[in-house]
Amino acid sequence: MKTLILIMAVLCSLHINAQEIKKEYLNAGPGYTNVVTVTNGNQKTIYVAGQTGVGDTMADQITSAYKKLEQQLALAGAKFHDIVTMRTYIVQYREKDLDTFRDIRSELYGTENMPANTLLGVTSLYKDDVKVEMEAVAVVGVE
Repeated sequence: MKTLILIMAVLCSLHINAQEIKKEYLNAGPGYTNVVTVTNGNQKTIYVAGQTGVGDTMADQITSAYKKLEQQLALAGAKFHDIVTMRTYIVQYREKDLDTFRDIRSELYGTENMPANTLLGVTSLYKDDVKVEMEAVAVVGVE
């Protein structure tokens, strides 16, 4: 019996190791990639680099960042509801920014099954006029 269990454990280990992990780099920028996917078996994990907002108001920049995030997800075959976690960075964050953030998110994506999210107030981002940046990790099944 112990021998049979050992043989089964070795066979399972070989099967797991036989699954190929495939990485794909999408929409490369200068010195970074906007989207990196990792496929293992029938699961693809999608890592989206920080997408920045443009516009004159906080609302404009939040909306813009969400739209850019959505475009990057689409490149990898995912949608907003495939996101499992995200981080949002807001320059000189004020409590009222949370209401703006939540209102826009619920208008665009509803209020059900939201991803885990960390909202961080920061002193600056890579350009002075950029006030919002969002990054995300999504998971989808593949056939």
